[in-house]
Amino acid sequence: MLISLHKQVALVTGGSSGIGAASAIALAQAGAAVVVNYRSGREAAQRLVEEIRSAGGEAIAVGADVSSEKEVEALFAETVSAFGRLDILLANSGMQRDAPTVDMSLEDWNQVLQVNLTGQFLCVRAALRQFRQQEIREAVSRAAGKIIQMSSVHQLIPWAGRANYAASKGGLDLLMRSVAQEVGEQRIRVNAIAPGAIRTAINREATEGEAAKSLLELIPYGRIGDAEDIANAVVWLASDAADYVHGTTLFIDGGMSLYPEFRDNG
Repeated sequence: MLISLHKQVALVTGGSSGIGAASAIALAQAGAAVVVNYRSGREAAQRLVEEIRSAGGEAIAVGADVSSEKEVEALFAETVSAFGRLDILLANSGMQRDAPTVDMSLEDWNQVLQVNLTGQFLCVRAALRQFRQQEIREAVSRAAGKIIQMSSVHQLIPWAGRANYAASKGGLDLLMRSVAQEVGEQRIRVNAIAPGAIRTAINREATEGEAAKSLLELIPYGRIGDAEDIANAVVWLASDAADYVHGTTLFIDGGMSLYPEFRDNG
């Protein structure tokens, strides 16, 4: 099975590091021109763009805060100005501000919901508006557009001390499914990915050494995921190989969402 995204344009929000960066590279390797969005990681985004270009791909970096309606509109306008269209949105931006609920500030609650949920809404809405302006190019993609929303196993699994994050991901699940129900007849595919424990540069302390041993107790498959595990799924979901996949969440978690604590009846 050959997966090709040639002549397609992909926008990756939160693309300067971690899962976003790995996905941007994988999309470019599959042939897509890639817009790497960043909020504060300008230098990292530029390095990633140079890496993609050095390998023969097309990419630009565009700064924008996805929680700002004005900046999201500008991000999409710059994408279309640079490449003429948009075919794939990977809505990946997210954040955490952890605290027990009794101690959580309203600011931390609002900031996480604004980025993780409202930011998803703003990007999805902008993508839908762009897709509706474009003709379907059957020889390139059977869909008018593809949206992939980055969720988490915590759209399903409660997470004490992080109620804001879990609430944002639970809300994202129904946002994705509601939008999918709404736009499927327009040949726009909408799906989500729910990663489990993924090793990235910003969570080394939780995924190495003794912390990793404790974490592995929650993962039946017996290893911590890599960003490339998610990136591979992004490319598949964006391709015609997944053309009949719509309105679903793909859990990539080594079985974490199976509640492994109950293997011995809890």
